[in-house]
Amino acid sequence: MAPAKKMIQRLFSLTVLTLLLATVVAGTSENMNAQMLKLGLHLWDDYFILRAEEPHPTCNPNPEIDKRLDKLEAEFNQENSEFSLLADEFNRAAARESLVKQIRVCAKKHQNAQIYRDKNTLGVQLFSAFEISFANISLFSIAHQKTILIVLLMVSALFATWRQEHIAFRSIKSKLDHYVSNTAQFLAAACLSISTYSFYQGATSAGTALSSPQLMIILMIGSALLAVVSVYQLFTPTEGLKPKGNFLHALLTVPIHTWMLLIAANHFFIREVHLPGTAIYFTQIFQLTNLHLSIGLYIWVGMLLKETLLGSKLFDVFKPWNFPPEILAFVAILIMAVPTAYTGASGIIIIAMGAVVYQELRRVGTRRQLALAVTAMTGSSGVVLRPCLLVVGIAILNKEVVTDQLFHWGFRVFMLTLVVFFFYAMLTRRDPLKISPFNDAIGPSLKRLRPLFPYLMILLSAMGFYAFFLDAYLDEFSAPIILPVIIMGFIIFERRYSKDFSKRNLAAGISPNITKAFSTSITNSSVQIGALLMLMACSFTVGGIIERTGGGTLSIPESFDSVFLAMAFLVFCLFLIGMVMDPFGALVLVSFIIAPVAYSHGIEPIHFWMTCLVAFELGYLSPPVSLNHLLTRQVVGDEEVSLALAEGDNFYYRHERILLPLLVMSTTLMIVAFGPLLYKTL
Repeated sequence: MAPAKKMIQRLFSLTVLTLLLATVVAGTSENMNAQMLKLGLHLWDDYFILRAEEPHPTCNPNPEIDKRLDKLEAEFNQENSEFSLLADEFNRAAARESLVKQIRVCAKKHQNAQIYRDKNTLGVQLFSAFEISFANISLFSIAHQKTILIVLLMVSALFATWRQEHIAFRSIKSKLDHYVSNTAQFLAAACLSISTYSFYQGATSAGTALSSPQLMIILMIGSALLAVVSVYQLFTPTEGLKPKGNFLHALLTVPIHTWMLLIAANHFFIREVHLPGTAIYFTQIFQLTNLHLSIGLYIWVGMLLKETLLGSKLFDVFKPWNFPPEILAFVAILIMAVPTAYTGASGIIIIAMGAVVYQELRRVGTRRQLALAVTAMTGSSGVVLRPCLLVVGIAILNKEVVTDQLFHWGFRVFMLTLVVFFFYAMLTRRDPLKISPFNDAIGPSLKRLRPLFPYLMILLSAMGFYAFFLDAYLDEFSAPIILPVIIMGFIIFERRYSKDFSKRNLAAGISPNITKAFSTSITNSSVQIGALLMLMACSFTVGGIIERTGGGTLSIPESFDSVFLAMAFLVFCLFLIGMVMDPFGALVLVSFIIAPVAYSHGIEPIHFWMTCLVAFELGYLSPPVSLNHLLTRQVVGDEEVSLALAEGDNFYYRHERILLPLLVMSTTLMIVAFGPLLYKTL
């Protein structure tokens, strides 16, 4: 890599790392501040007085009450002398009671001042300065969360554009692909910048005070820089591109977020002639600022996890059993559901561990089509498990449900998905269902659990530390803060103390150097954060178009003849939304437009949202977008996908990577959507 490009990469990576670490530190500071307040109260009973500024009361704690009452009575009589016939008499008893209360308050102020002078030692000052610093960090982070998010989004998007690694249907292979893709990205970024400028200028001209004008300025400058980077890329094509190409194929190399911005520009610029429209809906990403920052942290967790051997060691436990490919595929779905729940979305876990899943399945002889199918849906069942961010987002936007309720039923939906997958896997298996005898497999399998114990100890130690010292637990609220620390502990352990690592790191394709591992993880995180957050933000613009136009086929009738018809229509709407929108962007649209329709037709809120989550996952696995399949291709490579397309002796096995996930998730969706309704009618 050229020195200039290496320097640019380091600059982008360092900026993203700083923002992510700032988020982690801010989240930890909040817990630290709370725990130090408890410790301060334990050490000094009057700590809340001692941590504040020194009080200087000016009131008199010992006034002569009778003289004060005489003065108040004289003032009262003077003020009411002109209205003597109508005025009430001075209530001396009530005035005395009020004055006594004031004296008590004054005495308390003087008492606090004396406590401060007597007990405010050097130790208290040092402790309070330390504690208040954590409070200030936390307050600063809360006040600037939106700014951190927009800077993270813009910097990461610039990096992804510079690296040409945004999410698209096809990768760039020819010069025509290159020119079409970068031209489209330039136009889309320019339109976003123009829309943001129009929004900002319009608000300023109208005298409207923007609550956070810096957000608009950063977005305007950032999108303009995206356009500049696209122009630079346009005139500097990479080496090795084919001289000729197909125009239809070239259109597929245009990133998905670019298509969304171009569609939004066409609608708002041409049809509605409302230039600020794109920016207005793009900035709806700030409605869920915490969630999107957590997504950035979860992506970093995934990239850190990718630098460990944990995934391959987990699969090693099952090797002695010689499971058929279909059983191992079932095991992969089961294992990957847990990290999916902690990383917040199925797409993130595909990026982080998809390559490991695919390689392990292929190593035991799994056909490519089945391996691709499983890789694409490794996380699809985990989005309903605790502590998934998507479920948290539902609870934030909808007061009708709470996270405990959603996770309770989510676990049951997860088990149903596993059963349905097992059914189709057994139905379509090609080899006899044989596994190693129990006595032959159990010993080697348990032996391969031993290398996992250090990881378990690191996990338990970290969880114990956070629970005891910071009163923080690995739940949906603190997981994005705690997990990066835990995974970094895994990396340090492997490089410093694991004898097994040196034997396997070359085969795994990861660096034995700790610094290099962290550097690689943050570089990969920067690209993926830019690609995913940009896609999420742009999906809000598509949601805006649907909201303003009624969505054509998504126009919702006022009433349905039966709850079954209502559910069928809602399932169709949710499926279509899942195909074209990011889940977090879709949540806002569904919460305010579709969910009320479900509630009005007697569909229980928890039932509706379980249906929604499954419908979304079916949408991510369905053509024409098939986001999870696009991410799978990105991690396993175009060559493996091409080889898979050449396999299979009938229609099903030639398209198993698409058909199996569709069969599993569509069957699960039908059961989740209509099963409870049928049960009620019986």
